Amino acid sequence: MIQRVTSLFAIWTVLGTLWAWFLPDHFVWVADGRFKPFGQPLVSVLLGVIMLGMGLTLSFDDFKRVLKLPKAVAAGAVLQFTIMPLAGIGLALAFGLETGLAVGLVLVACCPGGTASNVVTYLARANLALSVTMTMASTMVAIVLTPLLVGWLAGVFIEIDRWSLFREMVAIVLVPVVAGILLNRFVPRLTRSIGSFSPLVSVFVVVLIVGGIIAKSKVLIEQHFDVLLLAVFLLHVTGFALGYVLSKLLGLEEVDRRTISIEVGMQNSGLGASLASTPAFVAQFPVAMQAALAPVPSAISSVNHVVIGSILASIWGRRNKGPDTEGTGEPET
Repeated sequence: MIQRVTSLFAIWTVLGTLWAWFLPDHFVWVADGRFKPFGQPLVSVLLGVIMLGMGLTLSFDDFKRVLKLPKAVAAGAVLQFTIMPLAGIGLALAFGLETGLAVGLVLVACCPGGTASNVVTYLARANLALSVTMTMASTMVAIVLTPLLVGWLAGVFIEIDRWSLFREMVAIVLVPVVAGILLNRFVPRLTRSIGSFSPLVSVFVVVLIVGGIIAKSKVLIEQHFDVLLLAVFLLHVTGFALGYVLSKLLGLEEVDRRTISIEVGMQNSGLGASLASTPAFVAQFPVAMQAALAPVPSAISSVNHVVIGSILASIWGRRNKGPDTEGTGEPET
């Protein structure tokens, strides 16, 4: 039952976005700063919950899969952190986006693949084992690469504090993931109990984060909707398309091409929104209005990539050319 509900994450994301758009008061509390558990913005804490859920699904043995799939994982990681960041800065400059939107677009483009890609991979009959491994690998690599790439590319628009961004990545990503892995290792029974419903919790939390950003930024989205929607859409289309084409040129098999296409095209938009909402990141903007624009591309991204990914999964899933799953249990989200 939980797996079935979780597999409909695209529908929940779209419905949550519409709900937040038409009834913003129901979601604005998530992102307006009124709640600060542990002294941190609520969005950051919620993202930490998602990362903890990811860690709970991993074990130390999972890291060994990287060695078993070296070519595909390496290809996916390189494409993830070249195609998307370069497309992000290229589109920001081509559309002449305002500073906040440009920085936000580059930020989400430099984030790792999102765990929702595992569900899309499962539905697309691609290589689920590779998908989970790539998500794990790109998330860990992103702790260093995301601050470096954002500092380099978004530095065209404003000066980025790479060290501050790195600290946020450690706090929001590394610590919760490692905590989840350790819990899985030393408290397996508890972990299995939590893991049975953690994917559903992750879907719910993603919808909350996206809805909160949408509700808080509704007026700004209305002002920039056309150009922003097109820029974000092209960002993800570029990721999906080049991820597949370049994987083919590298000689990878069809199921691996599908998987890498999905992994490259689907970003961890929740992470982008969380990072863009932190006080340290906001403080880098000389104008408050531009700082308020920075999380918006991530919120739009979250809807775009799940819709595009779901369409691809529907097309690929009808073709009997790939396994349903390979080497893992139920898909994450």
